[in-house]
Amino acid sequence: MHTPRFNFPLFLTWLRIVAIPAFVAVLYFPEEWLTERQANVTSMWIFIAAAVTDWLDGWLARRWNQTTSFGAFLDPVADKLMVAAALIVLTEKGLVDPFASLIIIGREITISALREWMAHIGQSRSVAVNILGKVKTVGQLVAIPFLLYNGVLFGLFHTNPVGRILVWIAAIITLWSMVVYLKAAMAPPPSLQGQASGKPRKTL
Repeated sequence: MHTPRFNFPLFLTWLRIVAIPAFVAVLYFPEEWLTERQANVTSMWIFIAAAVTDWLDGWLARRWNQTTSFGAFLDPVADKLMVAAALIVLTEKGLVDPFASLIIIGREITISALREWMAHIGQSRSVAVNILGKVKTVGQLVAIPFLLYNGVLFGLFHTNPVGRILVWIAAIITLWSMVVYLKAAMAPPPSLQGQASGKPRKTL
């Protein structure tokens, strides 16, 4: 009887989800356990490690031929949960603008619901991930570590103002990508576009 191989990429995805409570808890440890600076740096490295495994699990899944439908579903869920947790904590601590966090989290909820609906009607390819979606993800993954560090980096600059600017850039790209997805979802299906333009349909 064949024994299925252990799916290490999927394990890494689960590990990212399990790390979220630890990531949040570190930022609220008593000063007797961790100083504020230690908590900021520790949480930053947890977030960076999660971002690295986000890339690593996809690469390993493709390389080892361990891609699964469940893994394809869980991977973006893990990313969105980590980003949302980070933004909520940063907002509560006054380290990021609440409206920027609201835009990013609201967009993720909206697009997730949109993708589920489009899959239900058999049009999931209309809202497949595009370059804007990837750019906004990179923007968030760069901005959030700066905000978590919240200190002077290499004696050159304080990371919070830079992080705030970067997260607003990410929020703007997030809104832009949401508009693109919504326009794609509202466009008529390819089978109807010929009719809408007056072109005759091919018949068998």
